[in-house]
Amino acid sequence: MKIISYNVNGVRAAVNKGLYQWLETESPDILCLQEIKALEDQIDVLTIQSLGYHYYFHPAKKKGYSGVGILSKSKPDRVVIGMENQLYDDEGRMIRADYGDFTVVCVYIPSGTMGDVRQDFKMEFLAYFTEYITKLRQERPQLLICGDYNICHKPIDINHPERHTKSSGFLPEERQWFDEFVDLGMIDTFREYDQSSEKYSWWSYRANAREKNLGWRIDYHMITEEAKHRLKNAAILNEITFSDHCPILVEMDV
Repeated sequence: MKIISYNVNGVRAAVNKGLYQWLETESPDILCLQEIKALEDQIDVLTIQSLGYHYYFHPAKKKGYSGVGILSKSKPDRVVIGMENQLYDDEGRMIRADYGDFTVVCVYIPSGTMGDVRQDFKMEFLAYFTEYITKLRQERPQLLICGDYNICHKPIDINHPERHTKSSGFLPEERQWFDEFVDLGMIDTFREYDQSSEKYSWWSYRANAREKNLGWRIDYHMITEEAKHRLKNAAILNEITFSDHCPILVEMDV
């Protein structure tokens, strides 16, 4: 099973750039989307259906903001919208799909780049998310938690790390959260296959950052140790340019 996660930075804009044509060619079994920035009635679901996908969306209440979705060739046994927390669910931050004893969680972790209030919101979200995943894992131990984490875990995951020590997304407290998340038994799938530097999933639109590869790796497929035996491959699809992010891929035996 090929599973792709992609922050599209507006699904309608990505569609206009060729998202559906790429989806037809790439043909993942599951596509997890973040930052869809659209309500379901604003999305061309007929084309999604024609490509052979079931679709599930969790938009934000605020129009043109946030939101996540899952497209799946196989109909999940169960789909869960949100995290049972209205504060975060109003922003469309998480959606979950169960397949047998395997679960895919698609998450869009808040950015803290808009100032102290949103940075505090981000840290509070991370604490709640850890509790949510810990509880879910008791019921569903084989988890794939994919999406835009808005955090570079290690210096290798960001360009010129010495320049970003005070930047949201690379703050010590964010990286500490990531350390603690990994210590719970979470595996960074990409680093199971690639330990090289300068492998990123997001680039600023400013100063030709993408052309210069001045990027950040903030998109992850994290799996629980209980699901590691399913993992077959992981990669970053950095040639795909429908967004300021690029898709990330895992192949799993599901």
